[in-house]
Amino acid sequence: MRWEDGRQSDNVEDRRGMRMPGGRTGGVGIGTLVIALLGSWLFGINPMVVLGLMEGASQLGGGATQQQQQVQGQRGPVQDEGGRFTSVILASTEDVWQQVFRTAGAQYRPPKLVMFDGATPTACGTGQTATGPFYCPNDQTVYIDLSFYRMLAQKFQAPGEFANAYVVAHEVGHHIQNLLGTMKQVQAAQQRAGERQANQLSVRLELQADCYAGVWAHHSQKARSWLDRGDIEAGLNAAAQIGDDKMMRRASGTVVPDAFTHGSGAQRAHWFGQGMKTGSLEACDTFRQTTP
Repeated sequence: MRWEDGRQSDNVEDRRGMRMPGGRTGGVGIGTLVIALLGSWLFGINPMVVLGLMEGASQLGGGATQQQQQVQGQRGPVQDEGGRFTSVILASTEDVWQQVFRTAGAQYRPPKLVMFDGATPTACGTGQTATGPFYCPNDQTVYIDLSFYRMLAQKFQAPGEFANAYVVAHEVGHHIQNLLGTMKQVQAAQQRAGERQANQLSVRLELQADCYAGVWAHHSQKARSWLDRGDIEAGLNAAAQIGDDKMMRRASGTVVPDAFTHGSGAQRAHWFGQGMKTGSLEACDTFRQTTP
């Protein structure tokens, strides 16, 4: 993937190396986090939203917390390779989605992205490395500990720069859902649904974010020709490797389809590929087209 000459985003905040206010390393108990991760697994919409649903709330937090106001990371161009890569990918999503929205007669408001180590305050609660990358709708921000890239390659057998780019593009896909109102509609429906139906709605939401990530890949490749065949295969492999079935099999050796919240590996790869092939938002209606 030839990303080195791309511009960096102006919407990146680097909190790496910073401590939580008061020296804390996080406010969510590890036992609760394990339950949340078992429910939402890893990689996708903020697992803290799942925690909120477990407690009977659709979202955690109503705005910027006092801790957030006390933590302000560095802004401006990032110097290290991982940070530069992430900033360039975010900038590419900005370029693509601005054009897509403009074509539809709308204005795109890009998300912010915060890079952190260990733990950081967010408008959805305390973000922690253990939860993986996530999008917080309350502050319209993507949060990522870049050590996840290493985990993706080593633990989930999904190496490659385009696999890492897919991580960022998927979270930005959740931002698109937030802007379009899809996220609130799904969260409201989940509150009225039983556990099984709520899980199914979560799956369709995640698959749509995968498809939106593919839409970004389609248009960024058309504009920059920065991907080779091996890159595309790496992205599809990443989507497949973090499917619920493979995550469950790694964790316990048992696959429980009714407990899926993100979709199977085959589903995730299909919808990412659908977005890449079509480059169309309309092709990403995973709620009407329920197969796969």
